[in-house]
Amino acid sequence: MIVKRRGLIVAGITLAVLGSMQAGVANAGPAACDNRTNDTIQKLLECVTLDGVREHQAAFQDIANANGGNRFSGLPGHDKSVEYVVDRLTAAGYHPTVQSFDYLAFAVLGPSALQQTAPSVINYVEDVDFGVIDQSDDGDVTAAVTAVDLQLGIGNTSTSGCEAADYAGFPAGNIALLQRGTCTFEIKAENAAAAGAVGIVIFNQGNTADPSRQGIPAVTLSANNTSGIPVLGTTYPLGETLAATPGLRMRVFANVVRETKTTFNVLAETNNGNDSNVVMVGAHLDSVGEGPGINDNGSGSAAILEVAEAMRKVKPVNTVRFAWWGAEESGLVGSRHYVTNLPQADRDKIALYLNFDMIGSPNYVRFVYDGDNSSFAVGGPEGAQAGPPPRRTR
Repeated sequence: MIVKRRGLIVAGITLAVLGSMQAGVANAGPAACDNRTNDTIQKLLECVTLDGVREHQAAFQDIANANGGNRFSGLPGHDKSVEYVVDRLTAAGYHPTVQSFDYLAFAVLGPSALQQTAPSVINYVEDVDFGVIDQSDDGDVTAAVTAVDLQLGIGNTSTSGCEAADYAGFPAGNIALLQRGTCTFEIKAENAAAAGAVGIVIFNQGNTADPSRQGIPAVTLSANNTSGIPVLGTTYPLGETLAATPGLRMRVFANVVRETKTTFNVLAETNNGNDSNVVMVGAHLDSVGEGPGINDNGSGSAAILEVAEAMRKVKPVNTVRFAWWGAEESGLVGSRHYVTNLPQADRDKIALYLNFDMIGSPNYVRFVYDGDNSSFAVGGPEGAQAGPPPRRTR
């Protein structure tokens, strides 16, 4: 019987969340919804409305507007989003838990810049001529440029910047012009910083005509990068031009955040229900660094908050637990932290998890993981093989 009632809860939550994002959903009116117990699917559908979801999304937009235009985990916009969710849950009678954790935050906050300031002034175009190298530190520097052990042309075997000896005589305070090849970008950057470079421009290797060796390098310095200086990547043709420019001075501006930040998950559950058979509903609350994230994922966060408010008087047979994850845009950090720190006995009590992400999209899809490998040989976490309860024959 518990399994059957769990199915009703899942159906009700799913229909309420997805239905709320479509215009024309009937509603019972604010007064009726505030005063009654929405203990059937129909009642829940009537009280979880598009207007209610949009109210929360508007609040997230206002928070972003007041906090640098984003709600990235570890920055004030996300902190205020957490406060908003906690305040609404508390007002609805829940007892929310805020789970804090630290993580290495990296995000692009806006346009970066690469400029030649001498011998002439040239402004290069982001995403055409250059781009920020992943895991670069932030910084805005203007200085003379020194090329480091370059090898140009098809067939080159560049080792630019791979050895400390490459920087012999490097003028401290200059920008290092490096070339892709042989060692990792992290090693190149850390060697340059150790030699006194204040910024780095790394151009692609150009050893073949393959676009992957000619265009802006799509690479990372890795989370282990300790250089502490801004690093931009450019195309091979631009790098070749810069290498041949005497008296070169440049501005290197990486408009990013990269530092260890404290951020938060928010969890709340119904005050009644079987705690050994938990239905869990989640959405990530954070945005990317370049925008407010009102669809990704303000839509999912707002919708499950609206469902939670509509269920405040419900006494389900099985506990329903709501989660708003932090640092999901940085690699599912918040949800992984929650699961990793949850004792196995408590993990075993979670019957299933429903995730709502970007449900304001007009081209949405409803995904179910192939937990039993029946279609794709990728497997799934423990418990993912469980299917629906068998149908009754009588």
